[in-house]
Amino acid sequence: MEFSNILHNHVLLIAVAASLIAQTLKLVFELVRHGKVNFRTLVETGGMPSAHSAFVTALATAVGVTSGWDSPEFAIAFVFALIVMYDAAGVRQAAGKQARILNQIVDEFFHDHIAFNEARLKELLGHTPFQVIVGCLLGVVIALVAEHAYQGFSAAV
Repeated sequence: MEFSNILHNHVLLIAVAASLIAQTLKLVFELVRHGKVNFRTLVETGGMPSAHSAFVTALATAVGVTSGWDSPEFAIAFVFALIVMYDAAGVRQAAGKQARILNQIVDEFFHDHIAFNEARLKELLGHTPFQVIVGCLLGVVIALVAEHAYQGFSAAV
Protein backbone atom coordinates (compact mmCIF):
# COMPACT_ATOMS: atom_id res chain seq x y z
CA MET A 1 0.00 0.00 0.00
CA GLU A 2 1.31 3.39 -0.95
CA PHE A 3 0.92 6.39 1.31
CA SER A 4 -0.15 8.49 -1.68
CA ASN A 5 -3.38 6.45 -1.89
CA ILE A 6 -4.66 8.47 1.06
CA LEU A 7 -5.11 11.37 -1.36
CA HIS A 8 -7.61 9.24 -3.29
CA ASN A 9 -9.75 8.44 -0.25
CA HIS A 10 -12.84 10.51 -1.07
CA VAL A 11 -14.39 9.94 2.39
CA LEU A 12 -11.33 11.47 4.05
CA LEU A 13 -11.24 14.32 1.55
CA ILE A 14 -14.91 15.11 2.21
CA ALA A 15 -14.29 15.25 5.96
CA VAL A 16 -11.25 17.50 5.55
CA ALA A 17 -13.17 19.74 3.14
CA ALA A 18 -16.03 20.09 5.65
CA SER A 19 -13.59 21.10 8.36
CA LEU A 20 -11.87 23.65 6.12
CA ILE A 21 -15.21 25.09 4.98
CA ALA A 22 -16.39 25.42 8.59
CA GLN A 23 -13.12 27.05 9.63
CA THR A 24 -13.36 29.47 6.69
CA LEU A 25 -16.97 30.32 7.59
CA LYS A 26 -15.62 31.58 10.93
CA LEU A 27 -14.09 34.47 8.98
CA VAL A 28 -17.53 35.41 7.68
CA PHE A 29 -19.11 35.22 11.13
CA GLU A 30 -16.24 37.28 12.56
CA LEU A 31 -16.77 39.90 9.85
CA VAL A 32 -20.51 40.07 10.52
CA ARG A 33 -20.08 40.14 14.29
CA HIS A 34 -17.16 42.59 14.61
CA GLY A 35 -17.08 44.33 11.24
CA LYS A 36 -13.54 43.16 10.45
CA VAL A 37 -11.76 40.06 9.21
CA ASN A 38 -9.65 38.27 11.80
CA PHE A 39 -7.43 35.70 10.07
CA ARG A 40 -6.54 34.18 13.45
CA THR A 41 -9.95 32.49 13.39
CA LEU A 42 -8.59 30.18 10.69
CA VAL A 43 -6.32 28.48 13.22
CA GLU A 44 -8.11 29.03 16.53
CA THR A 45 -10.40 26.62 18.32
CA GLY A 46 -13.91 27.60 19.32
CA GLY A 47 -16.26 29.89 17.47
CA MET A 48 -19.09 29.50 14.99
CA PRO A 49 -19.49 26.94 13.47
CA SER A 50 -17.66 24.08 15.13
CA ALA A 51 -15.13 22.76 12.61
CA HIS A 52 -14.58 19.69 14.80
CA SER A 53 -18.28 18.85 14.56
CA ALA A 54 -18.37 19.46 10.82
CA PHE A 55 -15.30 17.24 10.38
CA VAL A 56 -16.59 14.23 12.33
CA THR A 57 -20.18 14.39 11.08
CA ALA A 58 -19.02 14.68 7.48
CA LEU A 59 -16.80 11.67 8.11
CA ALA A 60 -19.62 9.64 9.68
CA THR A 61 -22.10 10.64 6.97
CA ALA A 62 -19.69 9.79 4.13
CA VAL A 63 -18.91 6.44 5.79
CA GLY A 64 -22.66 5.76 6.16
CA VAL A 65 -23.32 6.54 2.51
CA THR A 66 -20.39 4.48 1.18
CA SER A 67 -20.28 1.55 3.62
CA GLY A 68 -23.92 1.42 4.67
CA TRP A 69 -25.78 2.82 7.63
CA ASP A 70 -25.74 -0.60 9.30
CA SER A 71 -21.99 -1.17 8.83
CA PRO A 72 -19.49 -1.47 11.68
CA GLU A 73 -17.49 1.34 10.05
CA PHE A 74 -20.43 3.73 10.34
CA ALA A 75 -21.00 2.69 13.95
CA ILE A 76 -17.38 3.51 14.78
CA ALA A 77 -17.51 6.86 12.98
CA PHE A 78 -20.86 7.73 14.62
CA VAL A 79 -19.63 6.99 18.15
CA PHE A 80 -16.42 8.90 17.43
CA ALA A 81 -18.47 11.89 16.24
CA LEU A 82 -20.61 11.87 19.39
CA ILE A 83 -17.53 11.82 21.63
CA VAL A 84 -15.87 14.69 19.76
CA MET A 85 -19.03 16.82 19.81
CA TYR A 86 -19.65 16.12 23.50
CA ASP A 87 -16.06 17.11 24.24
CA ALA A 88 -16.33 20.30 22.15
CA ALA A 89 -19.49 21.49 23.90
CA GLY A 90 -18.83 20.01 27.32
CA VAL A 91 -15.30 19.49 28.54
CA ARG A 92 -13.54 22.11 26.42
CA GLN A 93 -16.29 24.68 27.06
CA ALA A 94 -15.90 24.13 30.82
CA ALA A 95 -12.11 24.45 30.54
CA GLY A 96 -12.57 27.77 28.74
CA LYS A 97 -14.84 29.07 31.50
CA GLN A 98 -12.28 28.04 34.12
CA ALA A 99 -9.53 29.80 32.15
CA ARG A 100 -11.63 32.98 32.05
CA ILE A 101 -12.09 32.90 35.83
CA LEU A 102 -8.39 32.20 36.47
CA ASN A 103 -7.41 35.07 34.18
CA GLN A 104 -9.77 37.35 36.10
CA ILE A 105 -8.23 36.25 39.42
CA VAL A 106 -4.74 36.93 38.09
CA ASP A 107 -5.82 40.35 36.81
CA GLU A 108 -7.41 41.33 40.14
CA PHE A 109 -4.78 40.01 42.52
CA PHE A 110 -1.59 40.71 40.61
CA HIS A 111 -2.36 43.89 38.67
CA ASP A 112 0.05 45.94 40.82
CA HIS A 113 2.89 43.42 40.64
CA ILE A 114 4.82 44.16 37.49
CA ALA A 115 7.16 41.21 38.11
CA PHE A 116 4.27 38.78 37.62
CA ASN A 117 4.49 37.95 33.94
CA GLU A 118 2.64 34.70 33.32
CA ALA A 119 0.95 34.10 30.00
CA ARG A 120 -2.83 34.36 30.03
CA LEU A 121 -4.77 31.16 29.63
CA LYS A 122 -6.65 30.61 26.38
CA GLU A 123 -10.34 31.17 27.11
CA LEU A 124 -11.99 30.19 23.85
CA LEU A 125 -11.45 26.44 23.85
CA GLY A 126 -14.86 24.92 23.28
CA HIS A 127 -18.17 25.60 21.65
CA THR A 128 -21.67 26.39 22.72
CA PRO A 129 -24.19 23.64 21.97
CA PHE A 130 -25.59 25.80 19.16
CA GLN A 131 -22.15 26.10 17.50
CA VAL A 132 -21.78 22.30 17.71
CA ILE A 133 -25.24 21.73 16.18
CA VAL A 134 -24.53 24.14 13.32
CA GLY A 135 -21.18 22.44 12.69
CA CYS A 136 -22.90 19.05 12.79
CA LEU A 137 -25.55 20.08 10.26
CA LEU A 138 -22.91 21.68 8.05
CA GLY A 139 -20.88 18.46 8.04
CA VAL A 140 -23.88 16.32 7.14
CA VAL A 141 -24.94 18.63 4.29
CA ILE A 142 -21.40 18.90 2.87
CA ALA A 143 -20.96 15.13 3.00
CA LEU A 144 -24.31 14.39 1.33
CA VAL A 145 -23.72 16.93 -1.43
CA ALA A 146 -20.13 15.77 -1.98
CA GLU A 147 -21.08 12.08 -1.96
CA HIS A 148 -23.89 12.75 -4.45
CA ALA A 149 -21.47 14.61 -6.71
CA TYR A 150 -18.81 11.90 -6.34
CA GLN A 151 -21.26 9.10 -7.17
CA GLY A 152 -22.51 11.06 -10.20
CA PHE A 153 -18.93 11.58 -11.34
CA SER A 154 -18.02 7.92 -10.79
CA ALA A 155 -21.05 6.77 -12.79
CA ALA A 156 -20.13 9.07 -15.67
CA VAL A 157 -16.56 7.75 -15.83
